[in-house]
Formats: sequence, structure tokens, C-alpha cells
Amino acid sequence: MAGSVSKQTRNNWMVDMGLFISAIAASISGIYFLFFPTGGFRGGRNPYYGITILFERHTWEDLHIWTGIAMIVAALIHLAIHWKWVVGMARRIFNEVLGRCECMNGKARFNVFIDAVIGLSFAFCSVSGLYFFFYPAGTYSPGLLFSTVTWDLVHTWSGIIMIVAAMIHFYIHWNWVVKVTRRIFSGRGATYVAFRQSNQNLAGN
Repeated sequence: MAGSVSKQTRNNWMVDMGLFISAIAASISGIYFLFFPTGGFRGGRNPYYGITILFERHTWEDLHIWTGIAMIVAALIHLAIHWKWVVGMARRIFNEVLGRCECMNGKARFNVFIDAVIGLSFAFCSVSGLYFFFYPAGTYSPGLLFSTVTWDLVHTWSGIIMIVAAMIHFYIHWNWVVKVTRRIFSGRGATYVAFRQSNQNLAGN
């Protein structure tokens, strides 16, 4: 079938779509808190306190927490699926650093660089996010490794870096996204048409 894709490609697409949707939701809710930070009126220094945009603040908090957790799960699955690629690429980079070969062109190096930025920023953002999941703002914080303020800065800026790098990553792979998405949905459409024709034939008999 012309519009069909392999099972592996379909699974990759589904994981990537789950990662994309959860990342969008987590990013939007994160941007909300960037411009409307958590906290009280702060003696007039937080003029946006109490403003409702689409949802109440606690709804934004729930959205950010649970879509963030969903994104972490989807990213771990994505990493597991592409683990062989990660190991192979790490070996190629290691060989290049040692001068054993020129294994990659400029485009490939840039792609690896963006992936590395996404991976590192995602790790910092996830760890700091889990910190606030177990020790929410306004509750007792044991100050693990850093102060709460430092954890907040790590979470904020790693999230911003991750969003920018992910947008670049998405742009680089845009053709693949469009191609596979079209083939998946065209394949489903062809399957549906064949299913209806089969039912019509059975009804005619």
C-alpha cells in the first residue's frame, strides 16, 4: 500500500506525537508562570496577581505538572527507541575528537549539537521540575544541593533553552514529520475505504 508505513515508523511517530503534545502543553503553562509568577501580591510588586487567563492558577499548575510528567515519560520512551542511534552517534563523535575519522558533515554536527542541547536542558528541567513536584513552592524545602531560588532559576532557564532548541530540532525534521504524517493518515484512509468496500460486497452477497 502506497500510503502505509512500517510498524516501527508508526510507533516512532506516535511516541513523537505524544512527546510533542505534552511538550507544547508544558511549555505554554511554563510560559504562563514565567510572566505570571507564583506568589502573593508582594506588596504591589506583582500587579498580575489574581489575573485569570483561560484557567485559574491552580489549573495551570496541574496542567504544567502532569503534562511535564507525561513529557518525561514520552522522552524516556523516545530515548529507549533511539538508544542504538545515540550510542552509534556517540562513537562517531568520539572517533572524530580523537582524529580517527571525519565521520560527519557540518549538517550532521549541527543536528547532534542541537540534540545534545535538548538532552542536557531537558535533564536539568526535569530534575528541577521533580524537585518542585516533591517540594512545592511555599512548603518545606530541604535545600537539596541548591536553594529553592537556584532550583527555580535552573528550571526556568533550562526550560527556555529546551524550548528554543526543540523548535530548531522540529524545523530540521519538518520534512520527515510532514511526510510520515501524510503517509500514516493516507494509509488509514485507504484502509477505511477498503473496509467499507468489503462490507458493501458482503452486503451485496
